[in-house]
Amino acid sequence: MNNRTPLMAVASLAAMTFAASGYAEDGYDAPPGWGTPMTEHYFGKFLVDRLEYVWADDNEEAVAWDFQGWYGGDFHRVYIKGEGENVQGDDEGAEFESLDLLYSYLIADFWELQGGIGYQGGIASGDHPERIFAVLGLMGTAPYRIEVDASLRVSDDGDISADLEAEYNLRLTQRTYLQPRMEVAVAASEVEEFGVGEGLNSTRVGLRLRYEITREFAPYVGAYWQKQYGDTADMTRDDGDSTEGAGVVAGVRMWF
Repeated sequence: MNNRTPLMAVASLAAMTFAASGYAEDGYDAPPGWGTPMTEHYFGKFLVDRLEYVWADDNEEAVAWDFQGWYGGDFHRVYIKGEGENVQGDDEGAEFESLDLLYSYLIADFWELQGGIGYQGGIASGDHPERIFAVLGLMGTAPYRIEVDASLRVSDDGDISADLEAEYNLRLTQRTYLQPRMEVAVAASEVEEFGVGEGLNSTRVGLRLRYEITREFAPYVGAYWQKQYGDTADMTRDDGDSTEGAGVVAGVRMWF
């Protein structure tokens, strides 16, 4: 064993020298004292975090979705994010609560600064009002592996709003996860057309239990509670709707 150790060391050194020379020929010169750099590779992922059927306590039913896809390297990426729903039986089309196209840059370990454009409105339908946003976001993993996605939005009319989403994946078994989730929305401007008041608009908390049939495909069941506040709640009351509600969901999480 001891006789083979020097030979292994020499072989490893030769391999590293050969690799370093190869990288140098390709233009990947490392600063003095640094290790051999590696070529950055580009790849992508598409995640449907929520695709679910919703039964609300006001007898309303809806199909809801939340997805994101990205392509890029370790530091630079392009994201597309979408979240919305299609209320069943209201004779109106599906609606995107947000559909964003963002450039993302890694600013720290586990944290990305994002910026781009966003859209809110109907899908191939004139049933819903529409608006365009400039979007500035921060996405990453906080201590205790809490996943955070926050964004600041300025509409084409100068209306300012912000939202925060946070979730945590608690592993119960090798295939079973419990996911608490929270959403908060605020606005600096009142936009009656979208039912948005100034100040704290709404909060929503949920809990989902999912089972991974494979890592890429996981059905789940869950429940949520939501509440509106301030001017937003006043607008909802004026329309004859409830400002507080709960419901149950069943859906699937999948990625490619």
